[in-house]
Amino acid sequence: MFDILMYLFENYIYSESEVLVDQEVLTDELTRAGFHQDDIYKALKWIEKLAALQDTNAYPYMTRVGKPSNRIYTDEEKQLMDVQCRGFLMFLEQINVLDFSTREMVIDRVMELDTPFVTMEDLKWVVLMVLFNVPGKEKAYSQMEDLVFDECDGPLH
Repeated sequence: MFDILMYLFENYIYSESEVLVDQEVLTDELTRAGFHQDDIYKALKWIEKLAALQDTNAYPYMTRVGKPSNRIYTDEEKQLMDVQCRGFLMFLEQINVLDFSTREMVIDRVMELDTPFVTMEDLKWVVLMVLFNVPGKEKAYSQMEDLVFDECDGPLH
């Protein structure tokens, strides 16, 4: 499923191509590209839920404003995201790429990936997809883009 998300992001969203709105046409294209029907359905559902995260009325816990807080991860979240991934999310908050709500959006979308664990590279792409989808986060998206595409010699956090 993650491969489909990457394919869509790179070919439609990131390249600024015109996005196909007809789900049937998009499904046909993804099938021709070699993706399985079940994975296509899961990926499209994942994208729909990402778009729904912008509706803060549907997710009242994401509207919190105020002082920074420490995130306590559930056992399921810790199983999916290792210490390095969780530390990276904290780093992104410290440098103001993520805020409380976008962090929660990222975690929400990571938990919906059909995978036993998330690599650092996968996490970076999920962060990019979330930030791209949130209005007003252009600067944070640009910072994250730099972190994804610029090679770094040492650890980031």
